[in-house]
Amino acid sequence: MDLNLADKTVIVTGGASNIGRGIVLAFAKEKSNVVIADIDETQGQKVAKEAATLSGKAIVIKTDVTDTNSVKAMVDTTLAQFGKIDILVNNVGWTIDRLFVEKPRDEWQREININFWGVINCTRAVLDHMIERKYGKIISIGSDAGRMGEYREAVYAGCKGGVIALSKSLARELGRYNINVNVVCPGATVPESPEHAGELSMWKGPMGQIFTPEVQEKAAKAYPLRRLGRPRDVANAVVFLASDAASFITGQTISVSGGYTMM
Repeated sequence: MDLNLADKTVIVTGGASNIGRGIVLAFAKEKSNVVIADIDETQGQKVAKEAATLSGKAIVIKTDVTDTNSVKAMVDTTLAQFGKIDILVNNVGWTIDRLFVEKPRDEWQREININFWGVINCTRAVLDHMIERKYGKIISIGSDAGRMGEYREAVYAGCKGGVIALSKSLARELGRYNINVNVVCPGATVPESPEHAGELSMWKGPMGQIFTPEVQEKAAKAYPLRRLGRPRDVANAVVFLASDAASFITGQTISVSGGYTMM
């Protein structure tokens, strides 16, 4: 199937590590122009070099999705470089698993700023351009935690539930402009290699310490397919939703989680 993504311009927030890296490389295989919007420039450049070997064109723009000025500068640079923005993938995310009563307030605030405000900031920054062109695809990475709630992820789950509701509302508002808005919800999705997560990734911090190989093996038993997710699993769904093949799909939430949730 020709997904007609060649020469489309794609912004992937958090594109330097894990799921984001997988999404960038999947678009590179389709010969898209990809902007890696990430706070970790060093890791982003590594992914951009990988993308180049796949016939894609990728550039890195240092971006803090919690800062509206940083996001606006990224969008302006993208337009100056490529002349258009066809697709936005709100991928960046962050959490540390702890019980709600054990979390310090600054962790709650960071989860809200990155996981919810980041999506709002980036979506708003591209909409004037997409509305003017009457074309756009916005895919946000949610989480099955946002669909069912998850132990030790209360605020994170709340943010992802907010992303799902926000996306449905925007799909209703923006459909008249031929803009599709959808959400992909992974389950636990782990890097295929330690090199696939930068030093600023949550997988190099407490989450990486929690998800030891032994814990991963135990967690996989909760999934009907008996394995945890890999970035390519999520990336394939994102690329499909960004394509013209999915032009009649909007306001939807799709779990890519090995059957962890079935809603």
